[in-house]
Amino acid sequence: MSEILPSWRDTATRSTIIDFVERVTADGPDAVPVEERIAVFDNDGTLWTEKPMPTQLHYLVQRWGAAAEADPSLASKQPYAAVANGELGWLGAAVDKHYAGDDSDLHAIVGAIIAATANESVEDYAASVADFYRDALHPVLERTYSGVVYEPMVELLKYLEANGFTCYIVSGGDRDFMRPMTVDYYGIPPERVIGSAVGLVYDAESNAVRYGTSFDFLDDGPIKPVRIWTRIGRRPILAAGNSNGDLPMLRYTNGSASSLSLLVHHDDDSGRGDTPYDKGAEDALDAASDAASGITVVSVKRDWSVVFPDAAEPEAGA
Repeated sequence: MSEILPSWRDTATRSTIIDFVERVTADGPDAVPVEERIAVFDNDGTLWTEKPMPTQLHYLVQRWGAAAEADPSLASKQPYAAVANGELGWLGAAVDKHYAGDDSDLHAIVGAIIAATANESVEDYAASVADFYRDALHPVLERTYSGVVYEPMVELLKYLEANGFTCYIVSGGDRDFMRPMTVDYYGIPPERVIGSAVGLVYDAESNAVRYGTSFDFLDDGPIKPVRIWTRIGRRPILAAGNSNGDLPMLRYTNGSASSLSLLVHHDDDSGRGDTPYDKGAEDALDAASDAASGITVVSVKRDWSVVFPDAAEPEAGA
């Protein structure tokens, strides 16, 4: 087994990645200084599984269920109704509609997200999220969430870091929901996590930073390149995503003289645990089909010999 990207099959995709890294790190016309070796990765569906629902929705379902029990009047409106009635497919459909350009249901979800954390301190929220990661099991795979990261992508992060790259997460997911796990799962510190965010306020009386009652920004689609620039101040030379919402980030990265954009395609129907789907990625896959796009498709089925970590999972709550 190769020491470089061992969970990747010996395909053209793997060769493209290795050739790119070797070109930009070796002396020559394509060499890129260390400080400019910036790589950005989407999270849900790119670094770990997002089906049957993004991990944050699993967490929020628990919070919304508790809120509806405390205030039964909430059960008459979405997304609380979906949770109370066990119709969780509504949540997944709302996310799919967002990727198709329809945010009519997403507005209700955003409102409930804001309500779930209003006036909570950032430390209390981080502790609650850390508890969730420790105890929760993926609803289908029944593994802790540390066991549903994509092993090949974690290897890619490590390979890039070993070659002088600085890797960032750039996700439509909540920035503060990701931060408690990114070091342990990906080796990426919290200051390199870029995501969506609820507005924050400083409470002088308690000397705490708390979540407010408004949404700050949704880090998806055309907002991703904007947030990359405002947070990093450099154009990436490598990007990886999996959905329509990642397409602007992939295209922005291709504006670099030496660049590589990767699109993870969930096409594996072999029963290894990853759900095959194209919905929400149709535009990105169509764009990648044009050789001039500069986007390299990563096939889960053909390019990965392993999907999830093979290590035995710890018992929940251990």
